[in-house]
Formats: sequence, structure tokens, C-alpha cells
Amino acid sequence: MEKTSTQERRPGTPGALSRWFQRKMNDRATRKIRRGRATMMGMDLLILTTVGRRTGLPRENPLAWFADGPDSWLLIASGGGSQHPGWFANLLANPAAATIELPGRGVLPVTPERLTGSSYDAAWASVVEAQPRFAKYQEKSDRKYPVVRLTPRG
Repeated sequence: MEKTSTQERRPGTPGALSRWFQRKMNDRATRKIRRGRATMMGMDLLILTTVGRRTGLPRENPLAWFADGPDSWLLIASGGGSQHPGWFANLLANPAAATIELPGRGVLPVTPERLTGSSYDAAWASVVEAQPRFAKYQEKSDRKYPVVRLTPRG
């Protein structure tokens, strides 16, 4: 089916202009991370690479991360909308294909774990302590933001 300008998008999904802007910002952030500048708005950034669940193609997403011990990282699947972000769905669909890039460390294969229960509560508390803005984002959403722990695959 050919998409027309009058075709409606699903509720809670961004429009074409918003998607275009997000792609441009993601490209810029990815370049900065690869050049060794890995912070934005006071948050540390990494590049998460997943495999698209429908396309099978690699997908890169610059994301804020939070330390969870010396060799694990927490990600928040906020995405600003009524649905979980695409990277989260791709990560769950193809967890064995996940990698991250951190400045000075190159590409690192990781194992994702979606946190639940007390692990979720403790991780969420540490994220909100580090960046209170996430609590404000969560208050405005009708869905509970997932928290994912990434650990090196080995």
C-alpha cells in the first residue's frame, strides 16, 4: 500500500518532521561519540547497535547510559511517546546481536537484561538520583519505562 500525505499515523508515534529531526540529531550524536565526546546535556552517551526486527539490518542509536557497577550499563527505554522506542523492541527481538560503543573501548558485544521487581526499583532509583529529569518524564507518560542492564558478553 502506498503511503499518502493524508494517511494517518498510529496514535503516539511521531510525525515525519519529528522522525527526520531525530535521525539528524542521532547522526550528530553518533559522530560525536565516535570522536571521543560522549556527553550531552550532562549525561554519558553510548552507541547501541541492534538488528532491526523487521528488516534484519543493523540499527545504531546514541543513548544515555548510567553506570551499574564497573562493567555494566543501564538504559532507560523512554523514547517520549506512548510506545516503547524501536531500539527496545529490536533489542528484545535479537538480544544476541546487541553491541555498544564507548569512547576508547571500541565495539563491545553485550547481553541485555530487562529488569523487573526489586532490581528494577533499585536501578530506577539510581537513575533518578543521577538525572531527576527521568522522573519528570515518567510522570508525563502512561507507560512504565523499561530499564535494561547491559553486561559484556563473554
